[in-house]
Amino acid sequence: MTAPLALLDAASLYFRAFFAVPESLTAPDGTPVNAVRGFADTVARILTDRRPGRLVACLDADWRPDFRVEALPSYKAHRVAEQGGAGQVDVEEAPDTLGPQVPIILELLEAVGLATAQAQGFEADDVIGTLATREDRDPVEVITGDRDLFQLVRTEPVPVSVIYVGRGWAKAQVLGPAEVAERYGVPVDNAGPAYADMSMLRGDPSDGLPGVPGVGEKTAATLITRFGSLEALLAAAEAESPDLPAKTRAKLLAAADYLAAAPVVVRVARDAPVVFSRQDRVPDSPADPDRVAELARRWNLGGSAERLLTAVSSVTATLTTRQGEQAQPG
Repeated sequence: MTAPLALLDAASLYFRAFFAVPESLTAPDGTPVNAVRGFADTVARILTDRRPGRLVACLDADWRPDFRVEALPSYKAHRVAEQGGAGQVDVEEAPDTLGPQVPIILELLEAVGLATAQAQGFEADDVIGTLATREDRDPVEVITGDRDLFQLVRTEPVPVSVIYVGRGWAKAQVLGPAEVAERYGVPVDNAGPAYADMSMLRGDPSDGLPGVPGVGEKTAATLITRFGSLEALLAAAEAESPDLPAKTRAKLLAAADYLAAAPVVVRVARDAPVVFSRQDRVPDSPADPDRVAELARRWNLGGSAERLLTAVSSVTATLTTRQGEQAQPG
């Protein structure tokens, strides 16, 4: 079996780590390191349980890109932290003690030798969407706590599945097209794009997406299944199709401006200018073990750093064994 490419929604994972691990875990100088330790343990579990041959921690270069805000000003507007003065850049509201931990996480990934990637002016979702779309060799596993990325599931040219960790790694759910179709009532042969179209109709208050008033998730899924896509549904509404109830048609037409903007906001980019920190292959050994040890001492990372290093080594050993078995004559 080909080892997968693991694409980590890094911010989603370290946000969840921050709230799952007590803030009482601190460095000697008192800096909380709960997110660092929780994130490191999560990556170690991913490596140990999923055995990816390649791994990329995908980052937000811009958590609220201009092109999405221009299309829909309400996009994530409720998450913008209050900033004084003119000309301020939008800053995402986050716990005060989380921000200082992010550079430590990035330093640890660099010292271990695991790749990060980002794209100027784009979110991590767009990085993930671009890398998943490009991949034509290895199966892709997207690890996230964000349902928006269900839109990426597919079977060809290589399978793309989402490992959803909204309830933690211990309760992670693996969803491909069949699972997304069953859960949300969308067609299996087009489950990923259909999920995105359904979510535009339904809306998502957490992202500032109002949806179409009076159209819930089940109705949205039924409409997308019947008409095939959001574009075909809107065309049917404008053409006064007899297959579309008059009340539903009226709701769609009343929300026409929102529905024109929603695809720009909801659909992830597939061609973002992704830049990597290093090659994405899981390393044979830590890039800088002395630096890992220094970070562990300085930030009191305890067993988390050790478990991450052990996980990297175990993946390398497994891949070496697989390669040897595949090389044997049949």
